[in-house]
Amino acid sequence: MLVEIWSDVLCPWCYLGKRRFEAALARFEHRDAVDVVWRSFELRADEPTVPGRSLLDVMAGYGLDREAALERFEHIRQLGEAEGLTLNLTTARPVNTFDAHRLTHWAAAHGLRGELKERLFRAYHTENLNVADHDVLAGLAGEVGLDADQAREVLAGDAFGEDVRADERRAREVGVGAVPTFLVDGRRTTAGAMSADVLLNLLETAWSERQPHHV
Repeated sequence: MLVEIWSDVLCPWCYLGKRRFEAALARFEHRDAVDVVWRSFELRADEPTVPGRSLLDVMAGYGLDREAALERFEHIRQLGEAEGLTLNLTTARPVNTFDAHRLTHWAAAHGLRGELKERLFRAYHTENLNVADHDVLAGLAGEVGLDADQAREVLAGDAFGEDVRADERRAREVGVGAVPTFLVDGRRTTAGAMSADVLLNLLETAWSERQPHHV
């Protein structure tokens, strides 16, 4: 059973969604038959590669006053804490994630995409690192068992750029407009950082619907 997950490194709900999906998958009876594919999605494709505005400033640009933004950040921080995550949103500075997405496609070729996704989420949300910086990205790749020098070579060119664009085209084709979005076997879908129970139900329902075709 194929589960496609669209997410972006900048999205705290995607980090929460990843953790909750992992909890749901651990409880799913047929988890060994599930193939998880991470798909690229750029929330802010126009962000620069050099950190500028804080996330707080970005939210203010959407018309949210500082106090309301801080309250929202605190709410998300508490949700993260409940999942064992440290989300430092007030000090995060959004950057362009295109190269980070390219690198996850390269990691997929080495069977380490999930590991790199996890490391990127922590780098941005917990450590507030610049996940557009090639040296930072290469270092993170090295930490999860990939070759840092090869990572730099990948980032120096345009390798896997078309893979990112293909994910984004598929998102449009299947109606993905927000992240995280979970698509199961191309049919069952849910968007947002749903609870582990909801995600488990999604998996179980999709499995029950496919069984007659696989007897």
